[in-house]
Amino acid sequence: MSVALYNDHFGFRERPFSLSPDPDFLFWSSAHKRAYAVLEYGLMTHAPLTVVTGEVGTGKTTLVQALLREIDAEMTVGLISNAQGDRGDLLRWVLNALDVACDARADYVTLFQQFQDFVVAEYAAGRHVVLIVDEAQNLGTDTLEELRMLTNINAGKDEVLQIMLVGQPELRDLIRQPQLRQFAQRVTAVYHLDPMELSTTRRYIHYRLCHAGGYGDEITPNAVTLIHKEAGGIPRVVNKLCDLALVYAVSADKPRVGLAIVKELIRDGLNLKSAPSPYVLTSPINLSEKAAK
Repeated sequence: MSVALYNDHFGFRERPFSLSPDPDFLFWSSAHKRAYAVLEYGLMTHAPLTVVTGEVGTGKTTLVQALLREIDAEMTVGLISNAQGDRGDLLRWVLNALDVACDARADYVTLFQQFQDFVVAEYAAGRHVVLIVDEAQNLGTDTLEELRMLTNINAGKDEVLQIMLVGQPELRDLIRQPQLRQFAQRVTAVYHLDPMELSTTRRYIHYRLCHAGGYGDEITPNAVTLIHKEAGGIPRVVNKLCDLALVYAVSADKPRVGLAIVKELIRDGLNLKSAPSPYVLTSPINLSEKAAK
């Protein structure tokens, strides 16, 4: 089935449920508004460390992409995704994200001096450096502590470097560890992005259908309820199920996705479920207070 046939059947301009992060399709639920506000607050106040977490597929990377569109021209931004490695590797990731060339044979001291010189030079030119680390749960405790050490470049009342960490719930568990208490105390703003409730999922699906050129009723309320239950309120899984359900509707020459179609694709095993996450957060936690106990 071609994309053209898919879109022509429903009158869409484009696929409403692509799995790729797309700020143009960002649905501003109350939770996403708060998470974005925390990121903006971090930028506005030049916070040394800002942390936003959420389950896989809740829209964290999409929020980062939306933020990058709005960042002030006076900010020099480096984006790191899936960084891993030992001590010293982080600095290479950082310099690469900031488009700063470095010698592959340089030792740690040389790399740090190069990074510090760059940050200070940017500040002298009227810009401050923002480092955004996506999928930050992949960093170990040593690497997170190394990140904190980078913020020691900040001196006086002006913050010349700020770091924003975005990651899965495991990141919060890392930061809670006793050896990272100094890191936790420097976290100025933190927010956890929860999965959507049913009412939010209904608005989310309606929004994406309309944004793609539809009428918003191409998926029936009963079908939406089952999709929400099967997806656990995770936007990325909702997208996958809606996309497949629309494909099934086209193949059956149906004008709408009904409950029977969603049940059919579930029976066909097209939604590969992972084990439930052990990281269940019922309320926000002040990381600084936690570290102080």
